Amino acid sequence: MKVAIVGVSGAVGQEFLRVLDERNFPIDDLILFGSSRSAGREYTFRGKQYVVKELKHNDDFKNIDIAFVSAGGGTSIDFAETITKYGTVMIDNSSAFRMDNDIPLVVPEVNPEDALNRPKGIIANPNCTTIQMVVALKVIENISHIKRVHVATYQASSGAGASAMAELKKQFEQLINGEEPTIEKFAYQLAYNLIPQVDVFTDNGYTKEELKMYNETRKIMHSDIEVSATCVRVPVMRAHSEVTWVETERPVSVEEAREAFSKAEGIVLQDNPGEKDYPMPLFVADKDPVYVGRIRKDLSNPNGLTFWTVSDQIKKGAALNAVQIAEYLVKTGNLNSITTR
Repeated sequence: MKVAIVGVSGAVGQEFLRVLDERNFPIDDLILFGSSRSAGREYTFRGKQYVVKELKHNDDFKNIDIAFVSAGGGTSIDFAETITKYGTVMIDNSSAFRMDNDIPLVVPEVNPEDALNRPKGIIANPNCTTIQMVVALKVIENISHIKRVHVATYQASSGAGASAMAELKKQFEQLINGEEPTIEKFAYQLAYNLIPQVDVFTDNGYTKEELKMYNETRKIMHSDIEVSATCVRVPVMRAHSEVTWVETERPVSVEEAREAFSKAEGIVLQDNPGEKDYPMPLFVADKDPVYVGRIRKDLSNPNGLTFWTVSDQIKKGAALNAVQIAEYLVKTGNLNSITTR
């Protein structure tokens, strides 16, 4: 198994190294790619040193089985043909291909079989907020079809990359020392603040991040589900939180939901509010699953259910989901088959 990581120096690229090692993913040879700035850096993987190569339009991807790509949408578009022309499966973490009809958008707990139909040799990794939401939604969908979702997200600084995490830490230090905070990655100071904007606004008043949750959810779940999202950046280092209201075709009891969540793949049920036991980003950072708690009936809707989820944005929201896709391809023996619809 020959594996490449494109964009290895970024937060998600570094997470790829950790997740591949943690899960003992079968790798005989590892090739690391980065920009001209990153080329020449060395990283250790399973006790061996690897030097980052500059990503170029050449034959470097010949004989590579899987390429995990997290270098931004522009790079993904520019290098997609170079990466896939010899049969490499490109698992892309950017938003560049997510809504392309010929490119599957996959969350392994929800729609793993979609990864087998990849006529362009590319599989898209969904947006981090969408991933954790649909893992939970799938559980309810299996009980009763979900007609409508309202969701509010509380997104950690990690969603904007390693430099954003560093800026948040620096802001706290500067403010404690009575200094003016550095503001570069976000529109405003994030420390001691909430910013009701993730990504840019569109003409309908929603941000691109919020529209991703609408469009991606429908594609992943093959559903007519309606989704209305409000995305908020919060002063947390890692792990996104979401409060989700679902309306189902028939009433779903709290007991039904708890039972289903407790047995679901990729989910940890943490729902004992009487003991102040519920998921929080402080304790979910660096963990694999989506944590679910605060399950209750929606007082405003007889067919409504409300719950709270927390999941590590860099892990399940990015690197882990991509590696799980690759694991599914290996398990099903479909790594080298590019099928058409």
